[in-house]
Amino acid sequence: MPEGLRASGSSGPEGLSHIDEHGSAHMVDVSAKQATAREAVAAGRFVTTPEVLKLLSDGTLPKGDAIATARLAAIMAAKRTSELIPLCHQIPLTGIEVDFAIDATAGSIQITAVARTKDRTGVEMEALTAVTVAGLTLHDMVKAVDPASRIDDVRVLRKEGGKTGTWTRP
Repeated sequence: MPEGLRASGSSGPEGLSHIDEHGSAHMVDVSAKQATAREAVAAGRFVTTPEVLKLLSDGTLPKGDAIATARLAAIMAAKRTSELIPLCHQIPLTGIEVDFAIDATAGSIQITAVARTKDRTGVEMEALTAVTVAGLTLHDMVKAVDPASRIDDVRVLRKEGGKTGTWTRP
């Protein structure tokens, strides 16, 4: 297992929690864990042209307000993460925030999602799903004017709560 990674109580290869000793995938049983407050922050970049960034800033895209649409799509997707990721637990979100920061110099929009829950397992998959679906929605909204737009660098920045405490991306 790469340095710095820890698995949470597994007998699978390399300590992977979703793989058993025979290599079969399964959903991890978290029933013995305590429900605790948990938070995860994920981010990614949506890269497009300066012209499209201006349209996004001005809210003048032909399809409408892309930022507002992407925020709503991200929130909806975070709530449905367990329906999209096969071995992901269905957890009740207590909060989800999605922010967009336009960086005209870099030609991109930084998408950040903060997901919160009080449950037995982490909430990073929900934060990652929110960021990814926000980026997909932005692409859908701008593809008529920039079919080459892309989503880059989607990652977890920080997660906290539970037995392992806080982890922050170095």
